[in-house]
Amino acid sequence: MTNDVDTVNQTLSQSLSQMITSVVSVLGVIVMMFSISWQMTLVALLILPVSMFLIRTIVNLSQRYFKEQQQYLGNANGTIEEMFGSHAVVKAFNGEERNIRDFEEVNGKLYGSAWKSQFLSGIMMPMMNFVGNVGYVGVVIVGGYLAAKKTIELGDIQAFIQYVRSFTQPISQIANISNVLQQTAAAAERVFEFLEEDEEAPDAADAKKPEKARGAVEFKDARFGYLEGKTVISDFSSTVEPGRRVAIVGPTGAGKTTLVKLLMRFYDVQSGAILVDGVDVREYARSDLRKLFGMVLQDTWLFNGTIMDNLRYGKPGASEEEVVAAAKAAHVDHFIRAFPEGYQTVLNEETTNISQGQKQLLTIARAILADPPMLILDEATSSVDTHTEVLIQKAMNALMKGRTSFIIAHRLSTIRDADWILVMDHGDIVEQGTHESLMAAGGFYAGLYNSQFEKLESA
Repeated sequence: MTNDVDTVNQTLSQSLSQMITSVVSVLGVIVMMFSISWQMTLVALLILPVSMFLIRTIVNLSQRYFKEQQQYLGNANGTIEEMFGSHAVVKAFNGEERNIRDFEEVNGKLYGSAWKSQFLSGIMMPMMNFVGNVGYVGVVIVGGYLAAKKTIELGDIQAFIQYVRSFTQPISQIANISNVLQQTAAAAERVFEFLEEDEEAPDAADAKKPEKARGAVEFKDARFGYLEGKTVISDFSSTVEPGRRVAIVGPTGAGKTTLVKLLMRFYDVQSGAILVDGVDVREYARSDLRKLFGMVLQDTWLFNGTIMDNLRYGKPGASEEEVVAAAKAAHVDHFIRAFPEGYQTVLNEETTNISQGQKQLLTIARAILADPPMLILDEATSSVDTHTEVLIQKAMNALMKGRTSFIIAHRLSTIRDADWILVMDHGDIVEQGTHESLMAAGGFYAGLYNSQFEKLESA
């Protein structure tokens, strides 16, 4: 996007004005040439169809290579950014040579399309000069013939020749600019292809305002897929009573995280419905719906700013005492105070000045401070040590009390404490019930649970 938009911007700010100037110059020169001699003007104009034919032929040949050039340029930049962004991983796994080979392959494709497009566009200017010189010779011959017949004065021939020079120069410039226009057309095509993607469905004009949330959630035959023809969630139905802790378990790719994304309307179901307190979530404005949830994701997100600002993100008006209380509840206060600036410590853009576990703790404290009526915890303790997990679990138990909570986790302690367990596989609920009932049934959940014990015992 950066390369393509810059290309379009440069053309609109520079080449377009030059194109307009050249076209106006050509029209003005044609008027002056007709005022001197229409015969010589017709000879001069014969170069136009020849020029247009050559330009069109070269454009048709080179346009494909210009499009490939823009595509491979984006691929090359993406490859470079990826390599630099994962520099530590590349070094750790001795991947330098492999990455160099990958870059050389992408760069080779860019080189192949670039030299072809530049070669084809580069021969355009010499060809236009040649055609212009042929026209110039034709004008001189006709002018000499008319002068011999005393139809025109020598001074008029001299003036006309100067106009012919002024006539061929803008045409050559237009031909030269067509090189830039081809590249711009290829870039614009990619930009507009992105802009034409479907927009997020707008909120309903008469969107309902959620009353004091009870936390009742119901899935009614919900169906969803990220790609057409590939269903991730299929005919999913379940009812969650207010205040219950629901654990969502299943193998990787079963649709657990997708389920909570649908709940918060990051995506909308393609059929069926999801109800919160008896109201379809699509009838709420997204901002109002999301205020009902506190979310702690497996992928932590913190921005460049102070720890205090990061914790207040879900509740901007929170007092300092409330922030400290939330930090203590998440067992994060002690390490914050270990920094010289304490809560005013600035996190850098990549948040590399704190550990992954500390980032996880901060996101949990942020959710505690927001004090929402419902919670979504997606592997919320995946990056903390066992001792810290026990402390966090105690804080989570206090936080979840009286709140509807959806917990995506693989750790057994979290699953055991849940009031209800939804077992997912390939986008469907294959089992649901309490831990004891599911273990007694000896089905899919019991297999998952026992396999984790087997791994622990073998370790």
